[in-house]
This record gives sequence, structure tokens and C-alpha cells, in this order.
Amino acid sequence: MSFNIFGHAFRFSTWGESHGPALGALVDGCPPGLALSEADIQPFLDARRPGQSKYTTQRQEPDQVRILSGVFEGKTTGTPISLMIENVDQRSKDYSEVAKAYRPGHADYAYDQKYGFRDYRGGGRSSARETAARVAAGAVARLVIPEVTIRAWVAEIGGDAINPANFDANEIGNNPFFCPDAEAAKRWEALVDGARKDGSSIGAIIACEAVGVPAGWGAPIYAKLDSEIAAAMMTINATKGVEIGDGFAAARLRGEENADAMHPGNNGPRFDSNHAGGTAGGISTGQPVFCRVAFKPTSSILTGPTCF
Repeated sequence: MSFNIFGHAFRFSTWGESHGPALGALVDGCPPGLALSEADIQPFLDARRPGQSKYTTQRQEPDQVRILSGVFEGKTTGTPISLMIENVDQRSKDYSEVAKAYRPGHADYAYDQKYGFRDYRGGGRSSARETAARVAAGAVARLVIPEVTIRAWVAEIGGDAINPANFDANEIGNNPFFCPDAEAAKRWEALVDGARKDGSSIGAIIACEAVGVPAGWGAPIYAKLDSEIAAAMMTINATKGVEIGDGFAAARLRGEENADAMHPGNNGPRFDSNHAGGTAGGISTGQPVFCRVAFKPTSSILTGPTCF
């Protein structure tokens, strides 16, 4: 299997399977001299960790990260940083029947067609368990660009969107849905509970914003900042679409409505709006970089099409 590396100057490769002994990431391109310990990475893994509410997988994984290389006396050495997370709650026997059939919506059939052999335990390499490794790598990346503040939230579940007027960033960590709208979070409890009782599932839209990105990141053609973001988001399991800025809504605007008017400012131009999502011609403008990601309903359901 190839294509396990993402990035250019700063890049990482993830490894491991859902039910293997461990998974992890190898981070390369990190400059030397940065203070780094497991304590800098663990909070992000704790936020992602499964089994923290009834609305996520009930697999109990502590997701304790270990730094195996690239750090000496608490500082990065400029060499590859190896990160490892042990799997401790694998339940491979739960997938014994999956070995004999293809599950609709999962990658079982596609993997068999490509490789002629597949790890049916939890989906193997195609499991969302892999995202734990990229969360760990992302925690290291944040230390490289401390001037940039990144935050994400769930903007919509099952077609029920948040009310922008109710947006409260402090609310994101106060509910199991990472929702900035307390009223929407309460509605979503009933929505998700209803789908689960029906043996089904529902999809969601996630929003992500990076503030403090300087003007000039990216390139005009094949390394556009927005194309790199879209590529990264599309590698996350169950992603079916990515929008930068207004995204598809921009196609429904007139030119004068879509254009982000500019005026002279003390530290570069001042923009009246940010329909473009912080990029122009593939290069950052200094405005917040904004994207939305659509995730399909999870395929592990008890109703609908049967395995074959």
C-alpha cells in the first residue's frame, strides 16, 4: 500500500490498523529546538478519544501517545519524530462474520478488488481509528505555527444546522457534539437518539477556521492552499465534500455579491467580507482560512441494504 504520506516541507506518514497492536505517525520536517513532550499532544487525543459519550463508538481506548524519536531533553532535534499509540480495546471477534461478506458503504469490496486481501477487523487500514495518528501529528504541527489559531466545530447534523446568531466558541467543548450552539446541541441529542433507535445513522457538516494565517501561503497552480486543504479533508474517512469559504453557495451569488471588497489598512488591506475563505488564486490573503467538510452517515447500521 502506497500513498501514506501527506505534506511537503512539513509532512507526516501514518501507520497501523484498527485492530493491530498499535498505530502512529512519523513526522518529518519539524524544525529543531521546539519544546515538545507527550503533554503537548495528549490534550488533542483526549478530545478525540472514543467512548466518551453514547453518541460515539463505545470502544474504550486511552490513546496514550509515546514519543519514540526526534526529541532530546524536551526539544525537537530536527530529525523524524515517531509517535505511537497502543490499541488496547480491540474486539476482533466481533468482526468474524464480516470476513465472509461485504458491508454496503464500507471499503470491504473496494479493498478486496485493489489488493486481493483485506484486514476485516474493524476495517483495518480503512478504519477511522487512523485519525488518532493524524491528530497526534497535527498537535506537533501546531507548535510549528504558534501564530495560527485553529478551531473546528460541528455546524450541522442530519440537515439541522446551528443558528449563527447563537454561536458561542466557549460552548464547543461543553457538549458531546462539539457544537457552538447550545440549543442545536439539545436538538441533536434527540435527532441522533432517534436514528440509533431506528438502527440507522445520520451525517454531519464540520466547519474549521484558521486565524492568523499570514498572506502568501500556498502557490498559484498545483499547490494551492485551498487545494491542499481540500485534499487533506478528503482523506478523512467518510468525507464526501469540501467547501472553501462560501463554497457551493458562491455559485448562487452575483459577481458583486461574491467579491470581497478591499480597502487600505495599516497592516495590509482591510476586507469587507470573506466569501473566498481566506484564499485568492490559491494563496492566503491574511484573512481567516475557512472550510466546511461534509461527512456521510456512518455505514455501521442495523437496517438498510444487507451484506453479500
